[in-house]
Amino acid sequence: MLFLSEKDIKQAVTMKDVIDAIDETYKVYDTGRFQMPTRMQVNDQGNTLLLMPCFTQDAIGTKLVTIFPNNKSIPTLHGLVVLNSSDTGEVKGILNGTFLTGLRTGAVGGSGVRHLAQENASTLAIVGTGVQGLYQAIAACAERSIKTIYLYNRSPEKIPAFQKQLQGWIGEDVQIVACDSVEAAIEHAEIVITATTSKTPVLPENEELLRNKLIIGVGSFQPTMREFPETLYRMTDQVIVDTDHAIEESGDVATPLEKGWIKEESILTMADYISGRRKLSNQSGGSVVFKSTGMALFDVVVANLMYQKAQEKGIGTTLDM
Repeated sequence: MLFLSEKDIKQAVTMKDVIDAIDETYKVYDTGRFQMPTRMQVNDQGNTLLLMPCFTQDAIGTKLVTIFPNNKSIPTLHGLVVLNSSDTGEVKGILNGTFLTGLRTGAVGGSGVRHLAQENASTLAIVGTGVQGLYQAIAACAERSIKTIYLYNRSPEKIPAFQKQLQGWIGEDVQIVACDSVEAAIEHAEIVITATTSKTPVLPENEELLRNKLIIGVGSFQPTMREFPETLYRMTDQVIVDTDHAIEESGDVATPLEKGWIKEESILTMADYISGRRKLSNQSGGSVVFKSTGMALFDVVVANLMYQKAQEKGIGTTLDM
């Protein structure tokens, strides 16, 4: 059994590798050759425990995650991934689930940028400068030649540390601008990514500021959470989701459906889009919207890739049962 720490995973894979694995996951999703129950959520006064199992032809993966949104001095998310053989059931690996989740969620956004952003897009806004915001920025920079990144966080004192960490990943050539308001952050951005656990929209009800952008939401994973304003749904003919489960799980999809801002037939999965079965219609407001809630299938495919790459490179710590 192989244990992979954050350091091991960093040595084993690149962000591009993980984005490629996300695209491979969509192909598996398309075939239906997997078993993935709706993730179990246990909520206690706003703190959440998630259990996410998935069975594929190549591996079995189970992720255990806690999300404590009010954490101040430590990350809000902590996790562990157990990887089992789909042939024998034996434990193949145990992986740092916190880092894996960060990379793979960033890579889901990165895949969205890969397939949906303009080829010459060079400006990015990150709303929410927590762990997820970091990996979203890294992944976007892996897919487009980003020249300027605008940052907004409700706790501005967190931005300097975030900026330093981000530059450690992407270098000093990209200009990073801290903004006093979300409006200032998104005004000149061609790609906008929200990565918060907010229960109320973090983007403004302002058509001009939302027009002609790729807008990606990765934060709201419960029906009570929303990052997108009502205005945004009037500016797009379709909403792209990473999984059909997003329709029930995220307030950014469930609420607009309930209130009639969008119709269910206007929702398409990224798997449908990448396969070419469905295309984007003319966007009424020039905006493209991609909503991700994540799924256990991402975790098992990405974990299996990390395990294989680590084995090839002789990385990791062998543990006895």
